Amino acid sequence: MLTGGPEQPERKAGRRVLRGLAGLAGIFAIAYVMAAGYMYLNQRSFVFVPTGELSEPAEKGLESVAVETVAMADGTKVTVWSAEPAREGAPTVLYFHGNSGNVSTRWERFRQILDSGFGLYAPSYRGYAGSAGSPSEAALVSDGLAHFDRLSASGTPIVLHGESLGTGVATAVAEQRPKAGLLVLEAPYTALVDLAYESYPWLPVNLLMKDPMPTRERIANVAVPVLVVHGTDDGLISVEHGKRVFERATDPKRIFIVEGAGHGNLWGNGLWRAVLETWRQMQ
Repeated sequence: MLTGGPEQPERKAGRRVLRGLAGLAGIFAIAYVMAAGYMYLNQRSFVFVPTGELSEPAEKGLESVAVETVAMADGTKVTVWSAEPAREGAPTVLYFHGNSGNVSTRWERFRQILDSGFGLYAPSYRGYAGSAGSPSEAALVSDGLAHFDRLSASGTPIVLHGESLGTGVATAVAEQRPKAGLLVLEAPYTALVDLAYESYPWLPVNLLMKDPMPTRERIANVAVPVLVVHGTDDGLISVEHGKRVFERATDPKRIFIVEGAGHGNLWGNGLWRAVLETWRQMQ
């Protein structure tokens, strides 16, 4: 009877290498699935970051601002800071804030708005200080439309202002409410899913993202005049996002690129002046 000779050392070593590579691939696959699962389950904690307690307007020197509790379509109650225009014919700014902090942390901006004679309507997102519920793209857009309709019923002209995260909400509202007088986008993004891809290119964010907020698609359908303001040194949302949003917007539109400005200091670098100039040019 014939029998095979002993296995060559090279073959044994090759099999060990293959087994080792297969083990590493398995470990990598498990780690990848766990990381993707973690990001999927916790993604909204990265997008929506409510912080701080809600101050009273009077504590910030905004005595003319009232604090309202407004029920949304599903019964969720949210807080709104509001003040009527001090100047006849002036518009009211419907302000959608960024993803962190809360309405009261924007008080210095609101003072500039009010000092110009404009009115203010600034809702606190659901899940943020002063408001019940949990935030999501669908909920914030639905609430934004409700706020617009409530404010519009008063007869005031409306300037939609979106700050960072709020640019997606403001654009979605403007797409469906063409009677707004102006859409101001402060440091906008093309889409939240695009920002996610830039931060996590190794994840299938298109499949995982619950709140894609596709401003790049919605802006093309906006019939409202658009003003885009962005800083060249924005480290959170690249100025290229603002430029691409502007390119997709229809006329009339204007872009104000602030050299050397970052993500959070546009108001101290001419943003509100640009809004006033744009509004006057449209009158």
